[in-house]
Amino acid sequence: MQTDSSAVVDPRVLRTHRDVVRSTAELLVAGGWDAVTHAEVARRSGYSKATVYAHWPTRLDLIRASIERICDEADHPPATGDLRADLRAALSDFANDLAEGRLDRLLAGVVEHADDGQAVADLRLRLYDTGTRGLRAILTTHLAAADVEPVLVLLTGGVLVHVSYAGATATPAFIDDLIDRVVGSPR
Repeated sequence: MQTDSSAVVDPRVLRTHRDVVRSTAELLVAGGWDAVTHAEVARRSGYSKATVYAHWPTRLDLIRASIERICDEADHPPATGDLRADLRAALSDFANDLAEGRLDRLLAGVVEHADDGQAVADLRLRLYDTGTRGLRAILTTHLAAADVEPVLVLLTGGVLVHVSYAGATATPAFIDDLIDRVVGSPR
């Protein structure tokens, strides 16, 4: 919702936006993009379809608002300065988000709808930037700039494939082995 910073927004409008976006985010995470319809969002949020359509004319508008909310609320484990411990914590958090937070459904949606235009491409980048922010900060502190992106891709890709595609659990042993293979064994 974009407003003039000097304009006062009716609290009812703010509540409607909060409730609808929260309901959409829950629906999106639980059922993926195809589960998000104006009718289902209206039912879950307790508002009329007309109200939902008035503020979010398209399904993509609903999905965009919910992904923005999800990204805005995302947090990452705090860095301690210990490369291996920080990577272990960040990758475990990422694996948990994939396995239990249904991040894989959000990622699958932006991949599946990649041909739907720039708005979806922007959402894909937003999810990637948000999801890798903590890892990127850790790697930037410890690696040469040219090494950050390749190492980031190898680490996140390894966890993504292991959890989302292979359906396996990212155990501490798996994560430690992945870190050793990508950044080297501890000295």
